[in-house]
Amino acid sequence: MLPELRGYFNSTFSEHRYRQMLQRLEHRCRTPISFRVCESPCFVPRGLQRMCEEAAVELALQAHDPGYLRRSDATLRPEYTVANQPPRSMFLTVDFAVTPGPDGTLRPKLIEMQGFPSLMGFQLYFAELTQEHYRLPPELTYINGGHSRAEFIDILRRAIVADEDPENVVLLELDPWNQKTIPDFKATQDLLGIGVADIRHVKKIGRVLHYECDGRMVPIRRIYNRAIVDELQRSNVTIPFNWHDDLDVAWAGHPNWYFRISKYTIPFLDHPTVPDARFLDQIGELPENLENYVLKPLYSFAGTGVVVGPTREEIQAIPAGHRSEFILQERIVYAEAIATPEGGTKAELRVMLIWLPEEERPRAVMGLVRMGRGKMMGVDFNKDMRWIGAGCNFYEPAGDV
Repeated sequence: MLPELRGYFNSTFSEHRYRQMLQRLEHRCRTPISFRVCESPCFVPRGLQRMCEEAAVELALQAHDPGYLRRSDATLRPEYTVANQPPRSMFLTVDFAVTPGPDGTLRPKLIEMQGFPSLMGFQLYFAELTQEHYRLPPELTYINGGHSRAEFIDILRRAIVADEDPENVVLLELDPWNQKTIPDFKATQDLLGIGVADIRHVKKIGRVLHYECDGRMVPIRRIYNRAIVDELQRSNVTIPFNWHDDLDVAWAGHPNWYFRISKYTIPFLDHPTVPDARFLDQIGELPENLENYVLKPLYSFAGTGVVVGPTREEIQAIPAGHRSEFILQERIVYAEAIATPEGGTKAELRVMLIWLPEEERPRAVMGLVRMGRGKMMGVDFNKDMRWIGAGCNFYEPAGDV
């Protein structure tokens, strides 16, 4: 992963400089950061970046194939189905493992995709500050799709705010000021001037939702949705409206797409980056080499319930009536592609897409990286380790490959 830059960064790194960076990042985001920020960014070869972006767009298009969408009706439960679903998901995230290719080069392999937005505002702030703080070459880019900073913010604004007054646009989440993603909420507020509201505290008056702002009840014309239904379920949260209510509001990120484009999608995809994945209820005889597979519940968040190398007993313990809610997926071998002072580190590259209503294809707009050395990539699976966690990507200039 760009050995000259990697060597330069490692040789100039110090713990003091890293701590300064974290302090500056928290000041920039106006909030403490409760997830682990990796000591290092990721320096990505231009060719690998292009492969990830092109694959992400192709997979997004496949996830909107009419045949697949008819099948994905099965993911929607009536009590959580929202009216007026648009024909496309406005936001998509596609996560790729960096793996060793047969010729020794690095190749992306799909881990997961989701019809839901990610940390676009935070990643902009994070990359900008990282480049300045560590004095990285100014020609390195960190915005995907070849977009400038101004173009990225314009696309974000067109998707989230559209033609509304920002005061009437709200980022909606459960207990937003106590979420780990609060740095992104703050950054999005800064960039777009929109409100942030707790889904528990909005008020429904007729067909219009309202939120409190400076002592006033302000009508909500557009919702940038960050609320996850299964999190609301786990927390036994009651909200002041029903998901299927006929509300006079537009959704920037319609909630139905969280279910339609998910782990459920992977068995239907056909692309060189996609691993073998099958619904558990459709497998006649289990593979002999289960250590090379991962058992995933379809409806979980942040890696909960995932079993790496499941045993036959673990699989057989799942009741027959629930096996359609699991997939058995080929286990992906990560390359220890990032050389750090504490050894090789594995990486997952996320491509964030925005699909504007008037455009024929989604655009890659931003990326992030998760780094780890544990059995799985989430921070919960990499405890007591350094040089792991959330990071930003820097790409070679366009003239290089």
